[in-house]
Amino acid sequence: MALYVYAITNDSHPLDLEGIKGVGASPSELRAVRGESLCAVVSEAPEDLSVARRDLEAHHEAQERLWADGTILPLSFGFVAPDEESVRAVLEERAEAFSERLEELTGRAEFNVKGLQDEDAVLRTVLEESEQARMLNEATRDGSGTYQDRLALGQLVAEEVQRRQEALAGEVLAALRPLALSEQVAPPSQQYFVNASFLVENERGDEFARTGRELAERLGEGIEVRVRGPLPPYSFS
Repeated sequence: MALYVYAITNDSHPLDLEGIKGVGASPSELRAVRGESLCAVVSEAPEDLSVARRDLEAHHEAQERLWADGTILPLSFGFVAPDEESVRAVLEERAEAFSERLEELTGRAEFNVKGLQDEDAVLRTVLEESEQARMLNEATRDGSGTYQDRLALGQLVAEEVQRRQEALAGEVLAALRPLALSEQVAPPSQQYFVNASFLVENERGDEFARTGRELAERLGEGIEVRVRGPLPPYSFS
């Protein structure tokens, strides 16, 4: 019987699995597969598993419930093992590495930080602060101006937006890095000028979250800094 695997824990974890729903349209109960010193939390693998909101939420909810009671190594969504023997074999084969990582993550949590900038606000700022952009904007308003003017305006605005977003990302990272033990920074996207995960000591969690909130206030109009956490160490397991 194929098994869906959610997380790995020490055998000392309470493993209070009552009421936790697994993945799938008709989820089975979660249970533990035990090795000598480690456990894997599993359920029967559903045939209808999909990367849909229902299953993603069930996957993360199970991990967050487990993490609330003790340190875990959360596995990525979609990890399926052929059977219980295969799960136990991996627990034994990688016992030392898993145990070391569990120890390293004890007393620590992940915080995810996303920075967003309102498009209209940043365009207004560019036009207010760049004389060249203002001139080109006036020249091309209402469809007037040459093709070269419109091309130059588009290029100038894109460069200014990128420069400002890089500066904002640098400011956010510089403020939060001293409070974290480790980080994983994703490349900036059209949606987020910064998207990073930080591993933070539990005793610094409140300070980290407060610093994130203060950043948004300091950075000004049209800028949002979203801090989500504490979370299981998804990015550091």
